[in-house]
Amino acid sequence: MTPILKVKNLNVSFGNHKIIENVSFEISKGESLAIIGPNGAGKTVLFRALLGLIPREGEITWQKGVKIGYVPQKVDFDRYLPLSLEDFLLAKIKVLGLPKKEIEKNLEVVGFSKNILKEGLGNLSFGQFQKALILFALIGDPDVLLLDEATLGVDAPYETYIYEIIYKLQTERKLTILLISHEFEIVYKYTSKILCLNKKMLCFGTAEETLTDKNLAQLYKDTAVYKHHH
Repeated sequence: MTPILKVKNLNVSFGNHKIIENVSFEISKGESLAIIGPNGAGKTVLFRALLGLIPREGEITWQKGVKIGYVPQKVDFDRYLPLSLEDFLLAKIKVLGLPKKEIEKNLEVVGFSKNILKEGLGNLSFGQFQKALILFALIGDPDVLLLDEATLGVDAPYETYIYEIIYKLQTERKLTILLISHEFEIVYKYTSKILCLNKKMLCFGTAEETLTDKNLAQLYKDTAVYKHHH
């Protein structure tokens, strides 16, 4: 089967500072991949390279015609502008030339009712706003969803709920999921492959293959890491 994404000898540098060095991996349609590693390891930079947002060297090959949805770690705009959730979503609808019903068909997936569309973005809780970003990414029926620590700062119950949404999308819509997470519990439960990154790729495979004490010690070095055994 042709991989939906193939990465070969990926290198990213900012000036003389090498951020990612010789990273190679591939994933198939419908798989879920977690990228783990310490802060400053290059995880977000990897996503930005995959999306073609920054210069890089090496090969990144997406399956022809693939559509990608992206949920960033943070959104650089003022949430307190007089903008409703519906206005926010309609902006993408108009760019893609899609019917308004595209919004409604994804509302239930993230656990929203139609009433919330009229709410101002500033009135949404942090957890609701993260779900709104997932809803935004789903518009246009992507084949792949990239999530950069989508639950960062979210309370534990909401975090679990958001990952249940992601798992449902993978199983019911056969989406390919790439996510960045520091939560090993999430990684064990929701992903089929793991990429250990600290500028270089230190390991790649299933949770059982990669999340060993030896690999984690090498990946995080002096950082305290608590492994959940299953």
